[in-house]
Amino acid sequence: MAGLFLLPGYLKQTPSSDVVITVNGPIPAGDMGFALTHEHILVDFIGAEKQSKDRYDADEVYNTALPHLTALKESGCSTLFAAEPAYLGRDVRLLKRLSDATGMNIVTNTGYYGAVNEKFLPKHAYKETPEQLAARWIAEFKNGIDGTGIKPGFIKTSTDKGPLTKTQRKIITAAALAHLETGLTILVHTGDGAAAKEQLSILKDVGVDPSARVWTHAQNELDRRQFTDAAWQNCWVAFDGVNPGTIEANLEYLKFMKTANMLDHVLVSQDSGWYHVSEPKGGDFRPFTCIAKVFIPRLKVSGFTDEDIDQIFKINPKNAFAVKVRKR
Repeated sequence: MAGLFLLPGYLKQTPSSDVVITVNGPIPAGDMGFALTHEHILVDFIGAEKQSKDRYDADEVYNTALPHLTALKESGCSTLFAAEPAYLGRDVRLLKRLSDATGMNIVTNTGYYGAVNEKFLPKHAYKETPEQLAARWIAEFKNGIDGTGIKPGFIKTSTDKGPLTKTQRKIITAAALAHLETGLTILVHTGDGAAAKEQLSILKDVGVDPSARVWTHAQNELDRRQFTDAAWQNCWVAFDGVNPGTIEANLEYLKFMKTANMLDHVLVSQDSGWYHVSEPKGGDFRPFTCIAKVFIPRLKVSGFTDEDIDQIFKINPKNAFAVKVRKR
């Protein structure tokens, strides 16, 4: 059961005053409207030790992303979670510019990305304790990111497939500790169901309720029973790879969860965008409108009601990302 939590400088949490933190500050969670909870603006795959804002032209990225965000806003989406973490392309000043220009609520993150054989972890992640890493992320929550005053609205981390490495386990432990101090939801890019179970065990050991964890890329797991098992434990199960080539697969995932009466634990997004720093003009920026233009019409002809769609894209994001400490 979520406890009361004092959000520094904002307001005391009660069930009627939950907030989500955007790059322009906190808003009532209920004001998010239609939300996509896992998208990207800018990514740089060079690696943690070489990644730098000097490697790209922020104006060019802005001009590339702006029409796509405008189209998304016009399609009826109000809120976008930018899931690129530190050392992999996070640029909160750019996100604020785009939010101001479009009127879109954009939510950024704290945390580190441990997947891809830990390529995107800074060297200090290996030397520091979970408590020291958590302190870095808590400081971003309290003081803002990179001296901007812009605060994270969730914790983004990741692991490869299970079993997790020692360092990946440390990153998940740090995320759990940071959650208990900030109330930020932990969104975890996950290699498979075995990794998801191990993550959940770590969170429980630290005293974090499963409802604080989003199992991101659940579609990587072939055993669908693990989706309902996670949902029964009160986890959020995210199918966030919707694109023109995966419409039918994602439709089947949602049918499965609806049959199991678990749509209230489901998040759906596209994992789209992706201005690639290493490619000319950012490469092929993937539009954000597949869900609005293709997937939702497909859901409707497959028997999903307007209430089902609101549950997935409005109610669940509000409940999943409202800032509150969730203790076991």
